[in-house]
Amino acid sequence: MRRRDTELRPALIAVAAVTAALLAPLAGCSAGASGTRAALGTKVTTSPVSAGHETSPAKSPGARPTPAAKPKPSALPVGPANAGALPQTEAVPKTTGTAFGNAVHDIWLAVSTGDPDYAKPAFFPEKAYEQVKAIADPAADWQGRLWYDFTLDVAAAHKLVKPGATLVRVITAPSYEQWIPPGACYNGIGYWHLPGSRLVYREGGVTQSFGLTSFISWRGDWYLVHLGALVRGGAYGIVDDPETGAGIPGPPGGC
Repeated sequence: MRRRDTELRPALIAVAAVTAALLAPLAGCSAGASGTRAALGTKVTTSPVSAGHETSPAKSPGARPTPAAKPKPSALPVGPANAGALPQTEAVPKTTGTAFGNAVHDIWLAVSTGDPDYAKPAFFPEKAYEQVKAIADPAADWQGRLWYDFTLDVAAAHKLVKPGATLVRVITAPSYEQWIPPGACYNGIGYWHLPGSRLVYREGGVTQSFGLTSFISWRGDWYLVHLGALVRGGAYGIVDDPETGAGIPGPPGGC
C-alpha cells in the first residue's frame, strides 16, 4: 500500500496542477471585470418591466405654464341698488367717505377702459331721474339724452387719457354747492347740485386733469349727471376743459 500510494501521489499532483492552470485565466477575467466596474464607480441595476407598461413622455425643457388670466376690474357701489326707487331727501352729500370715493373709482374706471357701463353705479339713477323731472317721458330722456351723452363723453375722454395713466384725486368746490328747488330746470322735486369738479391723473410723470361738469344728489349721495357738458350741438363727445396740471374748479351755477 505504501508503494502504491507513492506511485499515485505524483500523478494526482500533476492532475491538480493542470486543473489549476486551466482555471487561473478564468479567475483572472472575473476579477478584472469586477475591478474595472469598481474603478469606474459604475453601479449596474436592472428593474423588471411588466408587459403592456408605458412610460410617460419626458416634458419639453422649454415648456412654460399658461399664465392665469388677469382679473377683470369691477365697479363699486355708491348707494343701495334700489336707491333710485326710494324717495328723495334733503341730506347734503359729502365729498369724503366711501360713497364718493367709490363714485370717483367708477368714473375713472369707465374713462380709463372706455367702457361707460363701469360708471353706472356712479351715474344718476334712471328711477331717480323719473322722480325728479316734471316732463312727459323722463325715462326716454334719461336713455336717449342723459346716458347717451355720457357714453359719448366717456369715449372722448378715453381717447385723451393714455394707457398707463393713474388716478390721483378729484378736486371739488364745496362753496359752489347749492340746493335746486322744485320748479327749477323742469324739476318736480329738489336736489343738491355740485358743479365744476376736476378729475386729476398722472400720465408719463405729468399731472393732467379735466372737468366733471355736474354732480347732483340723491338721498345724501353724489351722482354724476353730466361728464363733458350740460348741452351740446350734436351727437359727439366733449371733454370739459382738459389741462396740464390740476386746473381750477368751477365755474359755479347750472342745475
